Amino acid sequence: MQTHSTLAALRAQVRQWRREGASIGFVPTMGNLHAGHHALVALARRHADRVVASIFVNPTQFGPNEDYARYPRTPDSDIKGLAETGCDALFLPPVEQMYPFGTMGCVQMHVPGITDILCGAHRPGHFNGVAQVVARLFNMVQPDLAVFGRKDYQQLQVIRYMTREMSFPVEIIPAPTLREADGLAMSSRNQYLQGDERQTATRIYQTLRFMRDAARQGLPVAGIEDEAVARLEAAGFTVDYAEVRRGDLTRAKSPDEKGLVALVAARLGRTRLIDNLEFDGE
Repeated sequence: MQTHSTLAALRAQVRQWRREGASIGFVPTMGNLHAGHHALVALARRHADRVVASIFVNPTQFGPNEDYARYPRTPDSDIKGLAETGCDALFLPPVEQMYPFGTMGCVQMHVPGITDILCGAHRPGHFNGVAQVVARLFNMVQPDLAVFGRKDYQQLQVIRYMTREMSFPVEIIPAPTLREADGLAMSSRNQYLQGDERQTATRIYQTLRFMRDAARQGLPVAGIEDEAVARLEAAGFTVDYAEVRRGDLTRAKSPDEKGLVALVAARLGRTRLIDNLEFDGE
């Protein structure tokens, strides 16, 4: 696996592959990689001849009171894991490469509507930063396809919207959520959980399954959401939201609509966890 820290080196590598007739798959990450990330690389490998991954902890998607400084950075183990997974190239840029005029002087992006609800309402500006960095990475890597996990469901919808609206020639491939044996969605933030918090965290997936089952029984959407919040709060969470939405993230009006998804974001101690469950999926 080749590792590149400059745009010039990355583009030279991609040009060489293009001359060989290879298709390019892309997996953007913020590092601290786990089996869920490795599964994204494996999925990209099934759809493309060559796979590029990136590791960049993007400062523009963190709020002033969020965990940018303490976000875990583990480049050595990340590189080893990517190489073992079959990644062909890693793009590991410094902040100056991604934002040559600084994060305050960068071109701003805003995806309307879906960035202002759910996580966007609780993390103002977060998805603007996500859109900024993904657009930059698409322009730098110029892949044929990119893989994003379904665990970050709202992020996936933002990327889909931006890609279509900006006419990026990139196919977006969603990857299923990878879970631990007890149902907890794999996440880099799980390592922040202390003591009994790790076991308590499984209540999120249990609550999502309750929301799905309650909808199948025909319970009103508002009642499902209220009960979900109550269950999580009783378990010790501070709940940002627990909602049933349509696949496009508009409000669900009836529990028997097709394509519904339950979404939860809740804090346990210092750790903010998100998860979702598509009713027609698991």
